[in-house]
Amino acid sequence: MLNKQPIDPRLYRDAMSRFGGHVQLITTAIGEQRRGVTITAACSVSDSPATILVCLNNSNPKNEIFFRSGIFALNTLGAHHQGLADAFSGRTLVNDEERFATGRFDKLVTGSPVLWDALASFDCRVTEIKEMSTHHIIFGEVVAVRFNEARPALLYMNRDYHTL
Repeated sequence: MLNKQPIDPRLYRDAMSRFGGHVQLITTAIGEQRRGVTITAACSVSDSPATILVCLNNSNPKNEIFFRSGIFALNTLGAHHQGLADAFSGRTLVNDEERFATGRFDKLVTGSPVLWDALASFDCRVTEIKEMSTHHIIFGEVVAVRFNEARPALLYMNRDYHTL
């Protein structure tokens, strides 16, 4: 018999905290306005055409730019990016300009800010956005990639950073 009661959100979040994820930085821009957010919910969808998806919390009104810009970059963070991950997660309570000052950014094709020393960066054009409860799922066709030398990855699990 299936349980028809919804799972308590706090219980669900506690269980999901055991789910290790690679720490990513999603960025976008419209004109001079830039936005970046640390996330762990991102994955490959297909390699032909190259497509990824990211899940972004829709409770922060500043994230609206991701739904309007039509572009984003997904930057895979390494162990050496923990301070940057904190800045873009909101843990350090710095504004967007101060966040971007914690790293070196340039652009590839779309105009989204791309982290210069990311383990890998995927520059994307948005192909679809789906709203699911508390999050938006943004699908992006990868139009450019850049990757650097292999270095230890930054992971998030049990509400803390780890390296691999």
